[in-house]
Amino acid sequence: MTLISLLGVCKQYDYKVVLKGVDFSISKGEKIAIVGKNGSGKSTLLKIISKEIEIDSGEYIFQNNIKILSLPQNIVFDPLKTVREVCEDSLYELKIAHKKLESINFRLAKSEIVGSEVLEEQGRLIAFIEEHNAWDLGNKVAEILQRFDLENIADHLANTLSGGEQKRLALAGMLLKSADIFILDEPTNHLDVQSVEFLEEMIRILKCSVVFISHDRYFIESLAHRIVEIDEGILRNFEGGYGNYLQKKGEILHQLAKEQEYLLKLLKTEEEWLQKGVQARRKRNEGRKARIMQMRQTAKDNPSIIRKMRLELEREKKHFNQIEGKNSKKMLFECEGLSKKIGNKILISSLNLRVLQKDKIAIVGKNGSGKSTLLKIFLGEINQDSGIIKRGEVKIGYFDQYRKMLDEDKDLLETFCPNGGDHIEVNGKNMHVYGYLKNFLFPKEFLDKKIALMSGGEKNRVALALLFAKKYDCLILDEPTNDLDIATINILEEYLCNFEGAILFVSHDRYFVDKVADKLLVFNGNGACEETYMDYSQYLDIQKELQEYEFMQTEVEKKQPTQKNKIITKLSYKESMELESLPIEIEKLEKIVKILESELSDNQIYQVKGIVQIASDLENAKKELESKIERYFLLEEKQQGLKR
Repeated sequence: MTLISLLGVCKQYDYKVVLKGVDFSISKGEKIAIVGKNGSGKSTLLKIISKEIEIDSGEYIFQNNIKILSLPQNIVFDPLKTVREVCEDSLYELKIAHKKLESINFRLAKSEIVGSEVLEEQGRLIAFIEEHNAWDLGNKVAEILQRFDLENIADHLANTLSGGEQKRLALAGMLLKSADIFILDEPTNHLDVQSVEFLEEMIRILKCSVVFISHDRYFIESLAHRIVEIDEGILRNFEGGYGNYLQKKGEILHQLAKEQEYLLKLLKTEEEWLQKGVQARRKRNEGRKARIMQMRQTAKDNPSIIRKMRLELEREKKHFNQIEGKNSKKMLFECEGLSKKIGNKILISSLNLRVLQKDKIAIVGKNGSGKSTLLKIFLGEINQDSGIIKRGEVKIGYFDQYRKMLDEDKDLLETFCPNGGDHIEVNGKNMHVYGYLKNFLFPKEFLDKKIALMSGGEKNRVALALLFAKKYDCLILDEPTNDLDIATINILEEYLCNFEGAILFVSHDRYFVDKVADKLLVFNGNGACEETYMDYSQYLDIQKELQEYEFMQTEVEKKQPTQKNKIITKLSYKESMELESLPIEIEKLEKIVKILESELSDNQIYQVKGIVQIASDLENAKKELESKIERYFLLEEKQQGLKR
């Protein structure tokens, strides 16, 4: 059933046409992802659907009594409400349903004679509560607070929360409500991976329709039944997830190239006719001449359109899995026993880490686990509590998610040319400022636009362009993909993958991490950190399997606790800590090997994952396990020798 239809809808702001006679519909239960560049009209389309703005022309057709709930990017809460109260208020309709059902059940318990309409109402109420899994409202609130990492601040006033916390609260409150259509604008911003995965679970089981904008391509692939792309005011529909969208775009590009080839052949024939002389070009053939002029213009325009599409598609499809050789790498940072806590909370405990030239390290983990704290230690903004950090001669470029490096009173030209002129030096090469900025999707008319008047995504593009204009040995990036559209993320990925220095970055964008990082530093909580060379998506899959495995093994005899050794003064502190942590790491790797070996013998699993991939993962895990065991025995023998 179609809930909403837009027919021939047009919308423009001043002289900018955003939507050009577009058709769009939403069916019951459909999950639709809206994609396109910043400023292409994605948010405008959402506001039209939710009736926040009027259309200029066309038709808006909708079912009667349809309920639409929208999650805006700018969120405002009642200043007197706590986090828990905001969530409880979201259950208003369910509370009413419970009261009505209690009233009916009370009448029936008294053997009161009621009409069929009362029994029908009872059935509707039961179905409504069942649909929302809401028999225990208190438990429902507690679960969503816990899953969105809000339980520890449940009694704080909602308007005192940080931007990220407010976004999570708004999502939590929205998901507790009922509606026919949910509208979500960048719902994964400010969420850690665990919260994103919970959001995916919640949206997947919703029976209502969901229309969302997101730059998280795994999120889109996981949820979207259909992708709608907005480009130059035109809507294109692609059935299926993100992988299918890329494939279909490739087919469109191929068809456009074929049409261009045919057009050029036809134009050549017509041009020959035009050259035949006056007799052939009499007035009655003026129409044919006009068509030739139109064909010339189309032939001139098409190559640039096709080239633009091909470039965007190549950026999107390209996987930078081939890591360049890393010989002759110099040391940029080395940490030994690095520790840091804030108040009583341990963020980093005895971290040992080396950062070499060309390393691309993604720092991942839950919000508040210490990721940004580690970046600040590397930058020298804060000091560690204990341990050593050695810095080589390293020039650092830093991008922070709050864009503190931008002066909002300056326009774009002043930002890049503070001393006047219109040329800048980019990695030792003199360039016109627009020639450089168009690589970051800025049109020429933006040169005199104030930074303060730009959107969050545009400001991030300015900050990234400033960063990449200079030469650095190491880039430190804190949530660089926030507020960026997919086209800009593709450009960012290309710059980072071709960057010759080291990169340390924090991100929750799984697709982005998979494409850029060659190593993960995982913050597991309570100060514990783990290094791995797995892809991030692969690491998350393994962690899920480990949790399932541990749950299934609860009846297995527990491992005997290892007897603590006496402190050996001649064994260094670093070696003692390593010896203590190795059994845990070895046990975890043994479980991973066992899981992968079982997958290799499971026909259903290896047909999905691919036998080559599983075998490769198994080989890597075994190598890492062998290395850890060898190191453990080496330290154990050393300690025993010292005891003697």
